[in-house]
Amino acid sequence: MRIVSTTYLPREGFARLHEHNLWLPAMPYASKEELRTQLANADVLISTFDFAVDSELLQMAPQLKLVANFGVGFNNIDLDYAREHGITVTNTPGPVIEPTAEHTLALMFTLAHRTAELDRKMRQTDDVRFGVMNNLGVSLYGKTLGIIGMGNIGQSLAKRAVACGMTIIYHNRHRLPEAIEKQYGAQYVSQDELLQTADFVSLNLPYTPQTHYLIGEKELAMMKPTALLINTARGAHVSEKALINALRNGTIAGAALDVYEHEPQISPELKTLDNVVLSPHIGTGTIDGRLDMCECVTDNILAFAADQKERMNIVL
Repeated sequence: MRIVSTTYLPREGFARLHEHNLWLPAMPYASKEELRTQLANADVLISTFDFAVDSELLQMAPQLKLVANFGVGFNNIDLDYAREHGITVTNTPGPVIEPTAEHTLALMFTLAHRTAELDRKMRQTDDVRFGVMNNLGVSLYGKTLGIIGMGNIGQSLAKRAVACGMTIIYHNRHRLPEAIEKQYGAQYVSQDELLQTADFVSLNLPYTPQTHYLIGEKELAMMKPTALLINTARGAHVSEKALINALRNGTIAGAALDVYEHEPQISPELKTLDNVVLSPHIGTGTIDGRLDMCECVTDNILAFAADQKERMNIVL
């Protein structure tokens, strides 16, 4: 099989593909056009979230049999085209769980304790005053965390939050088994109740057309004025226009974002607000996580080559 990757990835993570002579080195492609020659005879395409695998790109690969997505989210891929042309699509759900949960918790701490804001101000000005009642943040301990999307990442976050002394409420399409709820002391509530009750609201659900603007003006107005919103899932879950207005008007106290509605473009207004923490879609961005994702992509490709679908993380 001929394998093409849209993005340069750590070669050491694909050692087992090298052993099977299945690896075609990737270049840092800047456009679909630069990929055209490689795709002409490709059997497998390794894709990443920042490179759109749309119908235009897929038409350049008439022999393509598998899109092995490097990541858990797959809204960068035209699934309708893949379905119509019998192309299998896989993802890497396992390796992203712990890094994303870690980063979500890190954003919660950073936002609540105003760490990034005060670090920035101390570097840029001499106006930051030391003092017992200056620069106050809020504690995580004793607060309520509302998790929208209590899947693997949501549960991993809940485990960490419980260790911080937080109470967990959650909303899912379907309620979790009682045994899992007891593990985290988690209570299932409606989305409206979660928004009205939680001190911290974390979005940890996949993107679908139904979750577009899951959080808009109406939902933000339901939240406490002291509430903090964290989004490490997908940018289009949140209306950035509504969020910016809510942050300016004090409808909510702050937000921490790792993903953006028009990524990689970021609304300029977000950069001007002190009550926002921004990171450049690095929820899974650890070297350990990246290598684990490479191994998972390798597993999917080798299982596909061996016609062992039961070993694959199949999306489509």
